[in-house]
Amino acid sequence: MTQQKKSPAADTPGNPASQPALAAAQAAAAAAASAAPALSNEDAAIVARLREAYAKVKQQVAKVVVGQQGIIEHLLIGLLCRGHVLLLGVPGLGKTLMARTLARTLDLEFRRVQFTPDLMPSDITGTDVIEEDPETRRHKMEFMPGPIFANFLLADEINRTPPKTQAALLQAMQEQEVSIGRRTHRLTPPFYVVATQNPIEMEGTYPLPEAQLDRFMFNVRVEYPSLDEEVQIVKGTTSTHTAEAAPVLKSEELLRLQDLVRGVPIADDVVRYAARLVAASRPGISGAADGIHKYIAYGASPRASQYLVLGGKGRAILAGRYHVDFADIRALAAHVLRHRIVLNFHARADGIDSDEIVRRLVKAVPQEEK
Repeated sequence: MTQQKKSPAADTPGNPASQPALAAAQAAAAAAASAAPALSNEDAAIVARLREAYAKVKQQVAKVVVGQQGIIEHLLIGLLCRGHVLLLGVPGLGKTLMARTLARTLDLEFRRVQFTPDLMPSDITGTDVIEEDPETRRHKMEFMPGPIFANFLLADEINRTPPKTQAALLQAMQEQEVSIGRRTHRLTPPFYVVATQNPIEMEGTYPLPEAQLDRFMFNVRVEYPSLDEEVQIVKGTTSTHTAEAAPVLKSEELLRLQDLVRGVPIADDVVRYAARLVAASRPGISGAADGIHKYIAYGASPRASQYLVLGGKGRAILAGRYHVDFADIRALAAHVLRHRIVLNFHARADGIDSDEIVRRLVKAVPQEEK
């Protein structure tokens, strides 16, 4: 565990306000340490291997993608937690390049589907076809798998296709299987979906329904690069030199890491904090500050609490820690909640977006339960 830096006020023995807080923090840390099961030698080696691999992944991705280290971290957390990620950003920010490069560094089978208005569900999932046996001349039904049968699926501009085709991803994302006719076909793990969406060009699009948005663990906003980063992008993409990323992890190691993430211990106080933060987004729940619920039509479901805890475990283990802190929950709150809170007309009238609501929720919900 990393030792936190204390403020001068907290170090003052005669400060009566600091003594209870310091004692409570020390007691909570001791309780978390005693409750955390000891790592086996094999798991400890895997955690160390992940930390080393994470540094190598960032190094390899940086050869191709300039900046966006935070996006890469959230993509990795979603993959480690067996979740799926929705990237929200204008065209030209490198969303597709980030996904393809990350899949290459993890040695995963990558498929990209460009969603269009005429795309059919069978174009994604696959279909049954009739084939003739050249020896017996008898016909038989054979399944031709679609691009969804991959380890890493990039659903590019997912809001460009009708809801029927969007829904073809639901079963695969939740159950990791696809039903065609009367047969169900299992997907080979790991299975990871990264979808992209353009937030500014909404004409002729089909907004994702709330049920499908809820299947995505994170909704991550991809921002514009800085001036220096843009200069580096232009120089790197307009020359004869082509950068290539090398594989760092194997799929077998990734599956073991996914199992290890779910075993990361988390204190009950941190779990309750995540649940209280999500519950505060629901209108009618007491304890939320004024000026929040009047903008919310529907709050987040318990799935948000699950993903906050799982994401906290993934973030902790990427940092080389085998325990979850309150800071992990707060750091992921916006990415987990922004697409799960439905705002009403008051929010639109006052220019309040979901990110502002999440900021107010994090500020209003205390870390320690009263």
